[in-house]
Amino acid sequence: MSCSPSRNLLLASLAPDDYAAIRPMLEIVTLEPQHVLHNAGDTCQYVYFPRGGFLSAAILLQDGTMVEVAPIGREGLAGIPGKRASAAMANALVVVHGEVECAYRMRLDAFRREMDKCGPFMDVVNRYEEAFLGVVMQNTGCNAAHSVEQRLAKWLLMAQDRIEAPEFYITQQFLATLLGATRPTVTGVASALQRKGLIDYARGRLQIVDRHGLEKSSCECYGVSIRLLSQAVLPPATSAQARHR
Repeated sequence: MSCSPSRNLLLASLAPDDYAAIRPMLEIVTLEPQHVLHNAGDTCQYVYFPRGGFLSAAILLQDGTMVEVAPIGREGLAGIPGKRASAAMANALVVVHGEVECAYRMRLDAFRREMDKCGPFMDVVNRYEEAFLGVVMQNTGCNAAHSVEQRLAKWLLMAQDRIEAPEFYITQQFLATLLGATRPTVTGVASALQRKGLIDYARGRLQIVDRHGLEKSSCECYGVSIRLLSQAVLPPATSAQARHR
């Protein structure tokens, strides 16, 4: 299996020599749908750099409820990186949505060694992590202030951005879990979006029919999150370089 580094925007933002230095430490893997990369309370063994697809960083509450705190796609990395692992992340987990045909993974000890070198790799990872924290904070406010319809529209837009297809499979129960809502609530909201002609949803198959309309139904948090992540992995000095890799 071959995998282009340009499909992961974080890796693509590295200069060719800097990428070549870490390439031997990257293993190519396939991530299966609904696979849990990291369980709450477990020690993280790998850091993943998705080539595509859609993953969720989520928090597991004491009653077993799982609530998404931020999405992860080819713009960044998944896992709980080395020095960032703390008691505050003890209840965090990462779940795969849909098949990720190609991803890189790096062993945690190798990741730590590269971060300790304080070089370009550390710089781009730090930029992404700062942006990711901003997305988590934005989602926290979103969950408190915006309606389930706005949040579902935002989630679907972010999922499509990462899956890069208008159609994907997800159950209403799983959507409810991720949004921290009840299944009947999500069923009602999804039906409303369908009546508006924005989506088509049946038997777990969800298709975005009118993306522009869905953007209008979403809240401002979608645009804020995209801007934060884009600026992190494609700063002005490297954006032109990344487009040509």
